[in-house]
Amino acid sequence: MTWNPDQYHRFKNARSAPAHDLQAMILERAYGDIVDLGCGTGEQAAQLAARFPAARVLGLDSSPEMLARAAEHSVSKGSAPNLHFEQGSILDLRGDFDLIYSNAALQWLPDHPALLAQLWTHLRPGGVLAVQVPANHDHASHRLLSETADSFRAELGGYTRFGTVHGSSPVLTPAAYAETLDGLGATEITAISKVYPVVLDGAAGLLDWTRGTALVPYLSRLGEEDGRRFEAAYLTRLTNAFPGERMYYAFTRILFVAHKPA
Repeated sequence: MTWNPDQYHRFKNARSAPAHDLQAMILERAYGDIVDLGCGTGEQAAQLAARFPAARVLGLDSSPEMLARAAEHSVSKGSAPNLHFEQGSILDLRGDFDLIYSNAALQWLPDHPALLAQLWTHLRPGGVLAVQVPANHDHASHRLLSETADSFRAELGGYTRFGTVHGSSPVLTPAAYAETLDGLGATEITAISKVYPVVLDGAAGLLDWTRGTALVPYLSRLGEEDGRRFEAAYLTRLTNAFPGERMYYAFTRILFVAHKPA
């Protein structure tokens, strides 16, 4: 997928609010190694590096576009000397860490029980796992996006975000995350759901919001002309569903933190 940091940051404050809450859930400890999975443009990895100056902080992301922006936080730019970035897949994570952090990234990966079990093996005894994932997959905006993708099945080669138009998101409920983590032997588990409202300029504003996230895997698979047609078809569906000039977008996020016994 090809990410656009500028488009993603058009709603920077709204997208950052859940990360602030997630970081507040992380207890003060002497962390040796920290990884930010799906670090994007690096702001949160830089915040963790500043908060825990004795730790070695790694920002990991698969997008070269995002990492190019993240480089602004590197030591060569006068930022934290304990921070560095690498390009790579979350599924190929190597090494052991005292804090595994991920904000708005794991929702792109399938089979979260298996994913959490894999990440758990990279967490040292006494370590902390802290994760936030969007949970708006049942919102009309996502249903209409899947319907639009179905109408562009030939152009997309049959691709839809969750495999089929009626496919399900990999994101679990807070209870299911807590149960999964308990099964891994976690303690001090906190798992919550919280709504972060965003006020948008009607359907056009919602389209602009999705350009930074949910639309990315579709537009990355389409040429310029087909991409414009896709956006126009999606906007028509959004306008029919949300005809007003103002839209209250109740964006739901799931946050959870768990500790691995020492």
